[in-house]
Amino acid sequence: MGKLNVVILRYLSRDDFRVLTAVEMGMKNHEIVPVSLLSSIASLKHGGCNKILRELVKHKLVVYERTKTVQGYKLNYGGYDYLALKTLCAREIIISVGNQMGVGKESDIYIVASPSGEQYALKLHRLGRTSFRNLKNKRDYHKHRKNMSWLYLSRLSAMKEFAYMKALYDRGFPVPKPVDYNRHAVVMELINGYPLCQVHELQDPSALYSEFMDLIVKLANHGLIHGDFNEFNLMLDDQDHITMIDFPQMVSTSHPNAEWYFDRDVKCIRDFFAKRFNYESELFPTFKDIRRSYSLDVEVSASGFTKDMERDGALLHPAGPEDDEEEEDDDDDDSDNDDEDAKEATDEEREEAVDMEEYKHAMLELEGLRISETPAETQDQDGEKSKNKVQEDQETETASSPPAVSYPVDLRL
Repeated sequence: MGKLNVVILRYLSRDDFRVLTAVEMGMKNHEIVPVSLLSSIASLKHGGCNKILRELVKHKLVVYERTKTVQGYKLNYGGYDYLALKTLCAREIIISVGNQMGVGKESDIYIVASPSGEQYALKLHRLGRTSFRNLKNKRDYHKHRKNMSWLYLSRLSAMKEFAYMKALYDRGFPVPKPVDYNRHAVVMELINGYPLCQVHELQDPSALYSEFMDLIVKLANHGLIHGDFNEFNLMLDDQDHITMIDFPQMVSTSHPNAEWYFDRDVKCIRDFFAKRFNYESELFPTFKDIRRSYSLDVEVSASGFTKDMERDGALLHPAGPEDDEEEEDDDDDDSDNDDEDAKEATDEEREEAVDMEEYKHAMLELEGLRISETPAETQDQDGEKSKNKVQEDQETETASSPPAVSYPVDLRL
């Protein structure tokens, strides 16, 4: 999870991305993907696939692992970054990557630019850091998905954040304008402001305190609780206008622990204002004050999440009061494992059957082709694009090692 280095991205060939995508597809059913499977998915000869994999390991885009029973490769965050950036570049959403502007517990944020020169914020979700490592210690983490990885959870986190951000933005909430997302990467409006944690003086603390409390209530009236409403996820501009960020941990007001999450969000703001600005108020909302009038939680859940994603998405919820008790109750649920194992076998067979379709779809996006429901249109575009890519690949293969490039780095060849 090191610093993002996109210089090499410009020099990767089409076959490099075929193999990277093959590793991604193979990891749906394999923790370590053998070379034989990778060469089959990527439609490359075994020797050529091995050569490409050695280069990808050299550039720290994949990792080679060997155990007593299997040897093969795994995709890491470096390779996942490249797949997401290449797709966003092919969609003409971004064209260059600039400096890093923030590091969170589970994300990195960079400045990027569009082809028109407009600057955006790029958020790369990187679950697996300290705040989420306890997920791997819970039986629930492995119960429903045999080979769930941090990459999958990061992708799920980005998908959930984009869905909530779009729903909130469309209804006038003070959130960044969502632009696009792919895999674990979310592109959004670049906010000109500062995190509340960096603010030490306010012209009118009482007015801002009231705005925060009103925002918590407004969210709840729309069926949502932020779940992490604190000074690190709230931004202010020079006019003290609020912008709310970071939505992967949002929960519904119908959640069993909704009141606990709501009260914790309120407490975070009260404690911060008392400590930082020496401001305390006896006026604060309670969960009983909520008058739910909209169902944004239901709308977002219906906007593209499958049942598996909804189930796995519960892992992104902030820690609740029941978490300690769950660990003690884990042993009581072992009788359910047999049924789950039978379902997993069926699910895995189904996943393997659709892998090649997903692989073709991913490669089309990487090559910048418009995904069409008409096969003839896609084939025509594929033919024209492949001619251009062959010529580009020949030029790439003759290029020497990439020169040192200062930020921002243009992602085009």
